[in-house]
Amino acid sequence: MKNLLIKELRLASSPLSYIFLVAGLMTMLPGYPILVSAFFICFGIFHSFQFSREANDTLYSVLLPIKKSDFVKAKYMFTCAIQLIGFLICSALTAVRMTALSGAAPYANNALMNATPVFLAFVLLVFSAFNLLFVGGFFKTAYKIGMPFLSFGIAVFILIAAAEALPHIPGLEFLHSPAGEKPGVQFAALAAAAVIYCVVTLLACKKAQRRFEKIDL
Repeated sequence: MKNLLIKELRLASSPLSYIFLVAGLMTMLPGYPILVSAFFICFGIFHSFQFSREANDTLYSVLLPIKKSDFVKAKYMFTCAIQLIGFLICSALTAVRMTALSGAAPYANNALMNATPVFLAFVLLVFSAFNLLFVGGFFKTAYKIGMPFLSFGIAVFILIAAAEALPHIPGLEFLHSPAGEKPGVQFAALAAAAVIYCVVTLLACKKAQRRFEKIDL
């Protein structure tokens, strides 16, 4: 698995997967739907799948003396590695916004979602949707990427709309606080999202492995 992961990181990945990690800096933008940053991080990973497909990496990989299921697992490990880096960037900048910059006028008067643990929870939900709908959808054929990405795009739109609407529901106004009011509730939401991410990714990987085993390349 180690060698397969190294192949994914060095040979089968597009440089755009790493370049789009810069989207994590969007966490600092006031007056902007910052959850879009998670979408762009996934968009960078999408380019690696596209690059891999055009290079015929799937056929090359299964001709190696490895299990087909290991190829799927390596793809998920690469995806999760990029997502983890993106999540750490968003987390670090969220901590800055909630502490040193919590009183800054652009954030205090921000009409859209502020960077809080709940924002990070939604980042993980976006990543979960990508792993389930796009990566899992890709392994239905190990070739088509258009429809799986469209499905993911629709899911992201729904998640962003929900994230922006939540603070406007009576009783949930605290979610809009730049300093992160009721941290216990917010970190509980983040922990729940982390569990969802792990479970969804694991189940999606297992299902993708079963699908890929049935494909005659």
